Amino acid sequence: MNTDVLIIGAGPAGIFTALELIKKNSGKKIAIVEKGAAIEKRACPKHRTGHCMNCKNCAITTGFSGAGAFSDGKLSLSSDVGGDLPDLIGHDLAQKTIEYADSIYLEFGADTKIEGIAEPDKIKEIRKKAIRAGLKLVDCPIRHLGTEKAQQIYFSIEKYLLEHGVEIMFNTECTDLVIEDNVCKGATIKVKNNVETVYADKVIVATGRRGADWLETTCRNHNIDHQPGTVDIGVRVEVRNEVMEEVNKVLYESKLIGYPNPFKNKVRTFCQNPGGFVAQENYDNNLAVVNGHSYKDKKSSNTNLAILVSHNFREPFNQPIEYAKKVGELTNMLGAGHIMVQRYGDILDGKRTWQKELQQSNVKPTLTDAIAGDITSAMPYRAMTCILNFIQQVDMVVPGFASPETLLYSPELKFYSNKIKMDEHFNTSVKNLHCLGDSTGWTRGLMMASVMGVLMAREIVGAER
Repeated sequence: MNTDVLIIGAGPAGIFTALELIKKNSGKKIAIVEKGAAIEKRACPKHRTGHCMNCKNCAITTGFSGAGAFSDGKLSLSSDVGGDLPDLIGHDLAQKTIEYADSIYLEFGADTKIEGIAEPDKIKEIRKKAIRAGLKLVDCPIRHLGTEKAQQIYFSIEKYLLEHGVEIMFNTECTDLVIEDNVCKGATIKVKNNVETVYADKVIVATGRRGADWLETTCRNHNIDHQPGTVDIGVRVEVRNEVMEEVNKVLYESKLIGYPNPFKNKVRTFCQNPGGFVAQENYDNNLAVVNGHSYKDKKSSNTNLAILVSHNFREPFNQPIEYAKKVGELTNMLGAGHIMVQRYGDILDGKRTWQKELQQSNVKPTLTDAIAGDITSAMPYRAMTCILNFIQQVDMVVPGFASPETLLYSPELKFYSNKIKMDEHFNTSVKNLHCLGDSTGWTRGLMMASVMGVLMAREIVGAER
């Protein structure tokens, strides 16, 4: 099989590459290889069974639109949020392209309302509290798609791509890249039990967080220049909506960053879901990790958010993804394959949490099959200390956040640590090979991945950025 542009991964980066190629009337023959299913066929059986079925291809993390769209579905509209891409291409270009990509989302049905900009005086008051607590508040305009609405938007995009001649190969795994004399000529793919080769003039790897491990292995095997980057290890915190009422109303998502004693690691909040639901995602080898969903219409009594500790490793260690996976595997072992949950007060008291205690608490877990236990038995000391001290700082901004009944779920892991070495035109060390999105270590989230796709398409057609 031959094509002009081969895109591996149908997450936001790959989708927006194809979209922009069509909008620029490129005339290119485009093929997308996606390990998961079409968006209309993505369905988690947990809704029927009440517990995770450990599917081979998790419907939450794989399929058209990727993992991000099936979590909270939020678009961050500031170049200060979403990874290191602005350092590569410049903040002005990043912000300009964010606004363009946002207009595409609106075109396909995104909510016109922007969260977090209506009450600037109250934002100032929250920032004052953050400063007193030793934290930095990053107030970022948010367009909330919502988990269920995001699926509708991406379904419309999927239909648009198919109607305009894009070939999307669902349930198809990319097994390797075809590289000869340092030139990428295509990829080998596996459809059921058949292995085929697809040749292309341009190969774009956009495998997302789910494919970060695969991309790291591929880089090692083919000597594609890359370096270990940051890996985030943390927990998902759940509290009553009443505790988060002010920041939910004023900011929708309170992005707080700190460097707590004694280790001074960067610790940040991420993916805040007012009235949301804690969810389980499954990665390869049945690794269960925690995430959060936030629907437009369906609401719970709780707010959940991630607290992530950034780890930057130095030589000779060069396997940050494997390190994070080992933390997750150990936690899964203690939870018999399930997500573990523990009350903040029990951690301070040096005891595990029991299921009966959760039933008596004000904060009822929205992840109903989480196993009550002791997450400190698996979480590294450095990360756990950073998390506990950071929670105390956040409590100065959001009184009640450090309540004894606050729930901590583990493990929350972000696999985007393999940083591909590229120039500002997304050229890798291998000719005709380009890498986009969260698996590259340059972006974090739906919007920045979408921006990268837009700019990649413009590079292909030689259009002005």
